[in-house]
Amino acid sequence: MAASSDHGLKKIVWKRIKETIITDCRKSDIWKILILDHFTTKLLSSCCKMSDLMAEKITIVEDLFKKREPVLEMKAIYFMTPTLKCVEAFIGDFEKKPKYKAAYVYFTDYCPDDLFNKMKSRCGKFIRVVKEINISFLPQEAQVFTCNNPEAFRSIYSPHSQDKRSTLETLADQIVTLCATLDEYPGVRYKKESNMENAKTLAELVDNKLAKHYELDDSAKKKGKTQAQLLIVERGFDPVSPILHELTYQAMAYDLIDIQDDTYRYKLKDGSEKQALLNEDDMLWVNLRHKHIAEVGGEIPKLVKEISASKQQPDEKITISKLAQMMKKMPSFRKQLNEKTTHLQLAEDCMKHFSNNVEKLCKAEQDLAVGSDVDGARVKDPMRTLLPVLLHPYTTYDKIRAVLLYIFSVNGTTDENLSKLIQHVKIEDEREFILNWKELGVPIIMSNQMSLFSRKSTRRDRSQEEKYNLSRWTPVIKDVMEDAVENKLDTKEWPHLSESPAAWNGSGAVSARQKHKPSAQDDRRTGSRLIVFVIGGVTYSEMRCAYEVTQAVKSCEVIIGSSHILTPTNLLDNIKALSKAPMETFTIEERSNA
Repeated sequence: MAASSDHGLKKIVWKRIKETIITDCRKSDIWKILILDHFTTKLLSSCCKMSDLMAEKITIVEDLFKKREPVLEMKAIYFMTPTLKCVEAFIGDFEKKPKYKAAYVYFTDYCPDDLFNKMKSRCGKFIRVVKEINISFLPQEAQVFTCNNPEAFRSIYSPHSQDKRSTLETLADQIVTLCATLDEYPGVRYKKESNMENAKTLAELVDNKLAKHYELDDSAKKKGKTQAQLLIVERGFDPVSPILHELTYQAMAYDLIDIQDDTYRYKLKDGSEKQALLNEDDMLWVNLRHKHIAEVGGEIPKLVKEISASKQQPDEKITISKLAQMMKKMPSFRKQLNEKTTHLQLAEDCMKHFSNNVEKLCKAEQDLAVGSDVDGARVKDPMRTLLPVLLHPYTTYDKIRAVLLYIFSVNGTTDENLSKLIQHVKIEDEREFILNWKELGVPIIMSNQMSLFSRKSTRRDRSQEEKYNLSRWTPVIKDVMEDAVENKLDTKEWPHLSESPAAWNGSGAVSARQKHKPSAQDDRRTGSRLIVFVIGGVTYSEMRCAYEVTQAVKSCEVIIGSSHILTPTNLLDNIKALSKAPMETFTIEERSNA
């Protein structure tokens, strides 16, 4: 279990779990067992720690699908998703030989009648409680959520997909549980695209499901719209941001370093291996994650020096091995130093990659993405910007990224030109890395209808904000967030499916008259909420934008989410895999009849 968090979404989710599952079970003094499936294990791990559960008289946490010893004197809490697999595993615990004294069952979402009836008929006498608590999303960060479904990308965008509609239905259900957890009934809008319908379809599904969910609330009164807006957009809306090399700390680290399950593994000079979890329990990570690597590189050594000075260490060059020695000598400072040595090492790793390759790449990437050079002069011939990258011995993935940025910059290229580029990068047998972007509605081959698609919509002038030459690009979603907050979104480009109250204005100038009373679930928020959902994955740079806009506006909290979080490498791999036909599967009987 992760350590508990006092931040945003995680705090709200843990409070909701405590108010439902824990409060019900607190009525009994008997210590209990908590049984989780894979999703609910992730969910609880994201917002609480084992000591939090122990304080609530939950003494053991078990896996629903693993073999467990019976504990007949104890009651079991089942927190699970309403699927056939979970329900059958639950029935298996009670039908023949009961494992526990009684069961309290909590589903993350609506349980279909057939599953509920199956459970009731086969082991109803052991069930004390069955409730649906409406949390089927993961709170990744204070202002970021995911639906824990990377496979949704293939289901929605593959031409071979057979479960696109059901995937969109599931995502809609999950978005509704997010809104319910936040106690919001938002107005719904989507980005209209001439060649893609997914945003519209998902927006319609969410709007209908929200209406059904809020038809009657607990007090038997219809709930009206709240001061919130939900915007739904497709991944192809901004293909540049997921491909660029980002130089802010979190985005850069997840792009360049192999970080799995938010765990950073590294070696000290003495050969010993260490690992650190990059989450919101590490306040140094929270403070640094959205800063430019140039600032991070300057801040960490200063922090380490402060600690060294406090322990009367000589003023000398700080190294990882010296810090390790200090930690052995001073156990009381071990935790304090641990965070700082982790980030010193991670920042060093990032800078090593940067100085080896990324620095030279970044100038070309930024020029292609922004369409102008550092001095603001327009890039007249993007091919001249691209060629030095192709001629340099960069990795294949880096070259693919540069080629894509070139193609995006010219709004699609010719067949002949594309073939030459593919030969340059030596991916003749892996053309799908580039060609399959068409499945996202992004033009790769130029056609007469190119005018229908224009990535280069008018952008906000941020020339006064630019501090770093190699970080001039701003994700398009930030423009959208700012326009939404200021009520400037074009209704033709962003049609309303349902509108929030007329006074909605994220800037607070109008909404202040009709804002909610501050709720206990989030004391910080006194204005509106803007929820943004990106179909097909969200990037770390887009996540950062949610915090930046919230910080700038203060009266409007921006929350961003998707099916999953992207890195450039996993996006390219997923794009390439879109054209693969699904593997045929046969049962033994089918094979014998074939």
